[in-house]
Amino acid sequence: MVGTAEGMSNNGYLNGATNGTTEEKVDELRRLFGKADGDPLRIVGVGAGAWGSVFAAMLQDAYGNLREKVQIRIWRRAGKAVDRATAEHLFEVINSREDILRRLIRRCAYLKYVEGRLGDRTLYADEILKDGFCLNMIDTPLCPMKVVTNLQEAVWDADIVINGLPSTETHVVFEEIRRYWKERLTVPVIISLAKGIEAELEPEPRIITPTQMINRATGVPAENILYLGGPNIASEIYNKEYANARICGAETWRKPLARFLRQPHFIVWDNGDLVTHEVMGGLKNVYAIGAGMVAALTNESATSKSVYFAHCTSEMIFITHLLAEEPEKLAGPLLADTYVTLLKGRNAWYGQKLAKGDLSLDMGDSIKGKGMIQGVSAVKAFYELLSESRLNLLNPNENKHVAPVELCPILKTLHKILILRELSCEAILQALRDETMNDPRERIEMAQSHAFYRPTLLGQ
Repeated sequence: MVGTAEGMSNNGYLNGATNGTTEEKVDELRRLFGKADGDPLRIVGVGAGAWGSVFAAMLQDAYGNLREKVQIRIWRRAGKAVDRATAEHLFEVINSREDILRRLIRRCAYLKYVEGRLGDRTLYADEILKDGFCLNMIDTPLCPMKVVTNLQEAVWDADIVINGLPSTETHVVFEEIRRYWKERLTVPVIISLAKGIEAELEPEPRIITPTQMINRATGVPAENILYLGGPNIASEIYNKEYANARICGAETWRKPLARFLRQPHFIVWDNGDLVTHEVMGGLKNVYAIGAGMVAALTNESATSKSVYFAHCTSEMIFITHLLAEEPEKLAGPLLADTYVTLLKGRNAWYGQKLAKGDLSLDMGDSIKGKGMIQGVSAVKAFYELLSESRLNLLNPNENKHVAPVELCPILKTLHKILILRELSCEAILQALRDETMNDPRERIEMAQSHAFYRPTLLGQ
């Protein structure tokens, strides 16, 4: 087993404070893992979407010079071809940045981008990632990283694994990883970045989160699995826009990891309420899709967007009262994450493109240049879960018991648009204009004044 943080002094750190040099933070983490001299701390990112790639690149930027003490690499599947249009755009990005151009010429890598642009060769996602280009974020060059396309090679001896996979792929990939960890004598630490959920209806209706999927798939103890999330746009974080996040999980690991991950422009706090924060990260994606639709259909009307925001936040508050015993503690993080996702997130972008007709539902929820649109599967999961009659509660306005989803008209409409495909995007406006729609204040008051908390929804 790896070492623990028990018995160590906190060295005067405040909730993720940056006290100490880069090397001191590495040395602290190495002590926790019981690392001997000459044995580097091995960190591997699994999945190379925008946030997964940026997260690994930030660690490489911060700690990559300490090669004898820490080794950072990232895994992505091999063989994904870069199309001609993307190759041409990538070439334009390279030539617009003198530092990137010089770097590629110095590494004798520039010629392959010339050939890719001319169509004389095919570029692949894993090879451009080695040069610092994430396929979902071409306009934001990253630092070069060690890229591994063999999953066993990537993870078999990893001390820290960063889950950058979509929630829909997490269980399958980590089931494969389990095979490679059968002979391990030590237990790794896993940090999940995934924002998505699944619904499980038997034996009791409940939400399954990525950290729970990882625990089931690998057998790694829950105290060694953490979630990191916050109101973050990947490209802006890599460009050192000020941002913050929370790492949630057991105190043994979350506090030293908060210190390790924290940088002057990326403030990491820690919190013990892992699953609820993780679920909230998935919930805001649901309503972000609807926000994008409203923005597109009303020509960015501030009034219409504010009406939608009032209704969607009241539904989110209602749902948090079902999920959390102390939902008021989630209000700030949930609203902040929702705000940034509505402003610039991929789920809001997806809703806009659907409403404008630039995308269709038949194209699926994995979109070129954006990656997985997590909100689509989250709509399905939350709808299925909250439709369960076993969760029925009293609607005081009608004095009858109803499934929770009946009190969430925006969620119901999004399900009809995205999953059942019974309605067009315009239905989201019709739902807002429905004269029978209750004042969102009433939904919030209802949630606050009745015992709606259902601990079984989070397996508690």
